[in-house]
Amino acid sequence: MKALVRSFALIAFAAAPLAAQAKPAAKPAAPPAASAISTMRTVWQPTANYVLQAAQDMPEEKFSFKPTPTVRSFGEVVAHVAGSQYMFCAAALGDTARAEDEIEKGTHSKADLVAAMKASTAYCDKAYAITDAAGRKPLTMFGQKHNRLWALLANMSHNGESYGNLITYLRINGMVPPSSKRQ
Repeated sequence: MKALVRSFALIAFAAAPLAAQAKPAAKPAAPPAASAISTMRTVWQPTANYVLQAAQDMPEEKFSFKPTPTVRSFGEVVAHVAGSQYMFCAAALGDTARAEDEIEKGTHSKADLVAAMKASTAYCDKAYAITDAAGRKPLTMFGQKHNRLWALLANMSHNGESYGNLITYLRINGMVPPSSKRQ
């Protein structure tokens, strides 16, 4: 037994210098840092697409549906999102914004609203492609000083809020919202 213990001790003593010479395992490389705007884009884009898909899925005769008389109709919510996207993304791009309610006041058919949502999303694609440095440029919106990143965050948040409303409209009408469908 003593011989066995001495053998293990000798092996451990002889192996210690070898273990000390071993190189430590390399740390895995950190993923490249994403820009703030590209991170926001990953949240904004699916939500904008869900609003578009909801508009495409809802039958045209349901575009005038209101769960209660005091709220916007389904079509008005879609128009509101399209108009708001133009407003927020124009601010982020430094463009002159059109009236936020222009689409809501003038466009009513399903085809027109789907086209407006597609066009406003394409316009916002340009805004969500600016650099973080461009996003730090100042702007005044709603009477307050912000920067262009704020406009993109506000757009992203507004789209999420509006899509949440559309989910209710879809569910009341027996439909499955795009975000709940199997991909």
